[in-house]
Amino acid sequence: MNLNADNFAGRLPDAFLRPGSSSFVDFLAEYAPDRLPGNRSVPAGVTDPATLSPHATTIVAVTFDGGVLLAGDRRATAGPMIASRSIEKVFPADEYSAVGIAGSAGIGLELVRLFQLELEHYEKIEGSLLSLTGKANRLATMLRGNLPMAMQGLAVVPLFAGYDLDKGTGRIFSYDATGGRYEEHEHHGVGSGSLFARGALKKLWRRGMDADAAVQVAVEALYDAADDDSATGGPDTVRGIFPVVATVSVDGYQRIEDAEISRVAEQIVAQRRERGSIA
Repeated sequence: MNLNADNFAGRLPDAFLRPGSSSFVDFLAEYAPDRLPGNRSVPAGVTDPATLSPHATTIVAVTFDGGVLLAGDRRATAGPMIASRSIEKVFPADEYSAVGIAGSAGIGLELVRLFQLELEHYEKIEGSLLSLTGKANRLATMLRGNLPMAMQGLAVVPLFAGYDLDKGTGRIFSYDATGGRYEEHEHHGVGSGSLFARGALKKLWRRGMDADAAVQVAVEALYDAADDDSATGGPDTVRGIFPVVATVSVDGYQRIEDAEISRVAEQIVAQRRERGSIA
């Protein structure tokens, strides 16, 4: 009888049993590198790779007293067309952090799922949470791995935010398509409507805000972005589609219910109508 281990049905490959890195991305790069987004290529004959995937647009982050908030509009575009009115761009990365995506939506969603696995794998292997700075660095490494796709026109630009358990405060990290990582302070925005959203954030943000005030500021900034950027979708009361808004604090990741966002949006519209800002 041949007792070669390879002949045992259902046996996991050695790569799954060998002690190694706490990085799931490193494991995948060794075992199945073709599964990593950055190791793929655009099909031959495609002259405009950006048309392969709808683009997610505006994401904003706002710090408040005791945490940080991340919010994103719901529109995805494909050139001049609206590809989706209800895409979600803000997700929990783990219990104490969140990530939002702008850029190529398909690649971005895949990177988010991979990032979630990366953090979960680290926690299982090490038996502890990765620090917030460590999480931000892991995301930067993953973006660097996606550089070949970014150079072909399928770039992802995330915005990462979380609650730093060691410092007891909310923090925000932005990135470029090459994996450059930058810590932002107080507030930030990325995506096609970020120019207008960041202008609104500068005027609306104030030190010592609570979570409710941060929600108001974020929704109003997205409203301003949608007012001037066709790729950003504003609150849609007819269809019942509202921005995804989530807070991260010592209590963890919490998504704000649509009913609350609807109330805030209606309040903003009423205030602007009273000021004569809406025709």
